[in-house]
Amino acid sequence: MRLPQEIHSPWDFFSGAVKKYPKNRMLGRRQVSEGKAGDYVWQTYEQVYQKVIQIGAAIRGFGVKPGAHCAIYGSNCPEWVMAMQACNSQGICYVPLYDTLGQNAVEFILDHAEISIAFMQESKIKSIVAVLPKCTAHIKAIVSFGDVTIELKREVEQLGVSCFSWEEFSTMGEDIQELPKKQKDDICTIMYTSGTTGEPKGVIITNRAIVAGVTTTEHLLQLTDKVVDEYDSYFSYLPLAHIFDQVIGNYCISKGASIGFWQGDIRYLMEDVQVMKPTIFCGVPRVYDRIYTGINQKIQSGGLIAKHLFQYAYNYKLGNLMNGFKQHEASPFFDKIVFSKIKEGLGGRIRLMLSGAAPLPRHIEEFMRVTSCSVLAQGYGLTESCSGCFTSIANVISMIGTVGPPVTAVEARLESVPEMGYDALSSAPRGEICLRGHTLFSGYYKRPDLTEEVFSDGWFHTGDIGEWQPDGTMKIIDRKKNIFKLSQGEYVAVEVLESAYAQSQLAASVWVYGNSFESFLVAVVVPEKQAIEDWAALNGKSGDYAELCNDPKARRYIQDELNQTGKKLGLRGFEMLRAVHLEPVPFSIDKDLITPTFKLKRPQLLKHYRDRVDQLYKDAKMGTAQ
Repeated sequence: MRLPQEIHSPWDFFSGAVKKYPKNRMLGRRQVSEGKAGDYVWQTYEQVYQKVIQIGAAIRGFGVKPGAHCAIYGSNCPEWVMAMQACNSQGICYVPLYDTLGQNAVEFILDHAEISIAFMQESKIKSIVAVLPKCTAHIKAIVSFGDVTIELKREVEQLGVSCFSWEEFSTMGEDIQELPKKQKDDICTIMYTSGTTGEPKGVIITNRAIVAGVTTTEHLLQLTDKVVDEYDSYFSYLPLAHIFDQVIGNYCISKGASIGFWQGDIRYLMEDVQVMKPTIFCGVPRVYDRIYTGINQKIQSGGLIAKHLFQYAYNYKLGNLMNGFKQHEASPFFDKIVFSKIKEGLGGRIRLMLSGAAPLPRHIEEFMRVTSCSVLAQGYGLTESCSGCFTSIANVISMIGTVGPPVTAVEARLESVPEMGYDALSSAPRGEICLRGHTLFSGYYKRPDLTEEVFSDGWFHTGDIGEWQPDGTMKIIDRKKNIFKLSQGEYVAVEVLESAYAQSQLAASVWVYGNSFESFLVAVVVPEKQAIEDWAALNGKSGDYAELCNDPKARRYIQDELNQTGKKLGLRGFEMLRAVHLEPVPFSIDKDLITPTFKLKRPQLLKHYRDRVDQLYKDAKMGTAQ
């Protein structure tokens, strides 16, 4: 794939859009008055550009030179994007920070990345003050996204670091006549990934990788439905500190589209969507699962005739999609009288949905494609591949359950993993996914050892196991690192098991654990509240949800049902669960049990549930002995 010659960095996308669409809405947020959120208020491309140039000039006025590093810390909002563009304007590398990295990690990054200026939400300044004394070698200033109290300002300044409100800082630069030249191989951003173990790794992403990510998004949409244009609007809530939202945001900016932000509270997410009425929506499987569950509950609580009508319409439209009809052609009649209500729940204007970060269960993908009146594409990518490196094509229904073919900017191959029984040269090729191409990162910052490890042969080794499908699409089936050996020598691919057990209607989340000194598996399960309550009603049990989770008979019921699901899906005897703990409190980011993309943090889960796990093994052995 050839990259556009005239585009050297993401700054060219933005400055080009400003010239072409100066009066277009660019960034918007809901106006809050007396604690109530109202309509969206927008800034145009022209207005945003003026502020960005001012902020960029102030950064330079502080002696921060091209190639230096600034941090951005906070929920998605207009100032986040403006701080990013201000850095882009001056050829300065921006480094996102985010809460789930933990305080120690934030301190580590401020020091490791030698941050000069940190832009952040006022609510984050307090947590930074605690670590500032250890980071003052490099940091010159903290800039609040909004106002900053005199007390907080004084507290920061006592540590020898300047502190400014957004407006105050934006007036501090002098007029810059000429911006520094940007090159494709300049570093655009260093994104620290929390991973599941050890210190965060700084993923070096160049201008070239971001430009390639935006260009391949355009290629995908040429095949999918229609490319984004100046009339589209994107709802931004997935963290801007991650690559997924950044690439889509940069792409929308390159087309003169508008970006509206959520309030930063998951409780009001769907309300924000309904007020904004976006045309583009990105989600991770957990979000689509919530939407799917909510719609299903409404359907099930409806009358018999309504249920039958929905099922008939669903089957009719699915049949047409399977026969090659495009989304808008498959059933305009049922879209209007049945599925339009679901479309309204997403604001009424959604035409494109993208899913990433983890595999989207097949039944949810099919459901959303049939009922949302929108095309949906599922992709696979990593921070290291600058977001999507495989993406399904939305109107090709046969790609359901896969992440599609490789994008135009990368080459991909599979490498055999004999110890896991994966053969890349078999009739059903399976192995570790390896990548190279324009969107690939340039290494881990200050970690040549880790860089060498994943690029040992010139290809980036992702650690994910894929299976090529006959039509050239990829299916993600396993994770190389999430494999352990039981005491009898059997290998267990734990993510495959969790994915299987999660297909039970009774489980909201499942963490499977196996100890190499033991011969069997145990699990911590967050059960669906309704399922436990239904079981209690049928069995004459009383008590609240937490009490029911503690009931031995409820544990046995859930365990048996999960194992039944496992058997139906072909799991082997040693892959069955011998004991489970029912957890009424969902695994959360706050407790450091899952990553921001909802991947399980296994070492942290083991530490958190160590006593429970030990007890499960004891109970299971006593049960066996009896």
